[in-house]
Amino acid sequence: MKAVIIMGSKSDLDYSKKIASKLADFGIDAVMRIASAHKTPEKVLEIIKEYEKEDVVFVTVAGRSNALSGFVDANTSKPVIASPPYSDKFGGADIFSSIRMPSGVAPMLVLEAENAALAVAKIFALKDEGVREKVVQFQENKRREIYKADEELR
Repeated sequence: MKAVIIMGSKSDLDYSKKIASKLADFGIDAVMRIASAHKTPEKVLEIIKEYEKEDVVFVTVAGRSNALSGFVDANTSKPVIASPPYSDKFGGADIFSSIRMPSGVAPMLVLEAENAALAVAKIFALKDEGVREKVVQFQENKRREIYKADEELR
């Protein structure tokens, strides 16, 4: 049980590390790789093939023109979560390349590193009771944060 985080470039590393860190909190291993759907499509295919027979979820991290998410999804039967890092450079408009996909291509779009890790954990929680319990505890902690913030405000 692991998440394979494929980054489009090294500039996505800090964001990907945030995903990997949160995955560790759920007890899920993360493997980080770099390959570009535009520049090195053969490398992307090699990575998919390397992990295809394992119990994995692919997480794709690519900004600007996010061909990576659709390309990975079109070439695997495993779940793919697209989690492009936000960029002010284009006023957030680069997100559009992650939203519309061709028919038969369905990566799930999850913004924010913590939420991408949570989505991976929920997928694995379908089969792993330990991960499910960590997801439930995570959600409970988030609820407690709201109650605590309300108490502190009074």
